[in-house]
Amino acid sequence: MAGVKFQNICKVFGKDVKAVDNLNLDINDGEFMVLVGPSGCGKTTALRMIAGLEESTSGDLYIGETRVNDVPPKDRDIAMVFQNYALYPHMSVYDNIAFGLRIRELKSAFWQLTHLGEAGKIKADIDRRVQDAAAKLDITKYLQRKPKELSGGQRQRVALARAIVRNPKVFLMDEPLSNLDAKLRIQTRAELIKLHRELKVTTIYVTHDQVEAMTMGQRIAVMKDGVLQQCDHPEKVYMAPANKFVAGFIGAPPMNFLPAQISNGQAGLYVDTGAFKLPLDANHPAKQLVGKPVTLGIRPEAIFDASLNNPIATTEHNTIEAKVEILEPLGPSYTAYLKAGDHPIQATIDSATRIEVDRLGKFCVNLDALHIFDSETDLAVR
Repeated sequence: MAGVKFQNICKVFGKDVKAVDNLNLDINDGEFMVLVGPSGCGKTTALRMIAGLEESTSGDLYIGETRVNDVPPKDRDIAMVFQNYALYPHMSVYDNIAFGLRIRELKSAFWQLTHLGEAGKIKADIDRRVQDAAAKLDITKYLQRKPKELSGGQRQRVALARAIVRNPKVFLMDEPLSNLDAKLRIQTRAELIKLHRELKVTTIYVTHDQVEAMTMGQRIAVMKDGVLQQCDHPEKVYMAPANKFVAGFIGAPPMNFLPAQISNGQAGLYVDTGAFKLPLDANHPAKQLVGKPVTLGIRPEAIFDASLNNPIATTEHNTIEAKVEILEPLGPSYTAYLKAGDHPIQATIDSATRIEVDRLGKFCVNLDALHIFDSETDLAVR
């Protein structure tokens, strides 16, 4: 096992297309790191540079203590799981899993004929590793089938087994669940987490799905336009996003953003959206922006129906009035589309609510969960 280090890594396609821009990132030995971001953010390019499938334009890339910029892919001791499985259709599941080991460890047919004893030991070891990997992923009964006889989830397990038998220093996974249906994706996600806990191999996982990133990663690295925006534990990224992009990308439904202004009056420091005002702590860093435009961020789950028994107390200071435009039932909750003045707002409301569409309602806001962003830089004010 080994960690991975990006040191001032850049990747430029053509003359001026920067896919990865000065990436600095340390991935610890044995860590499950998720690279997440929208299409075109550079996450897959970064993964392919680790694999050696793309060359970096500048900077240094390390696997363990070894600088691998000039190391061929076959010598980097990594295993990759692709989005489209990349299985050989004419081979059985067993042969698909064993193929890489045979190529790497068994020499020519002539060598095998002249070294029967040694070749036999290698074949026995390959068989043991294939059987062990198949057992871990519960595909032993499919070993003699062809890929076309398997479901999507079963094919993905075969691709994972082929990576596991390598016993690599690093696993690379490029959106491996994107071709699966929603139910199977959740199930396979849990299996991958358990597998990582068992194997304890450094794993770098690429996805555009923030739910996958939040649930799977020990740390997540959020990227945009080739630039690393924030890297931290999922809870920290959610609770304390570094900027407006991270705040809007992480979380479902996404954070509400409202243009506002910081004011300081007799009632103290507050953020004013025009439609409503919410108080801030007297020592909030936003006091340096009094009179200046800011962006107020409120997550939907920080807004409650004021008439219910909520985790926070309802007061005149944290209550806003808004018109209910749409209610989307989700079982345990509703996604409510509200309008406060000219500001559209989404809220996640408990299913016990009695609010009605096209009626005004009162909602309380968790003041401890407010986010203020500088309107000029989009950076969080904290």
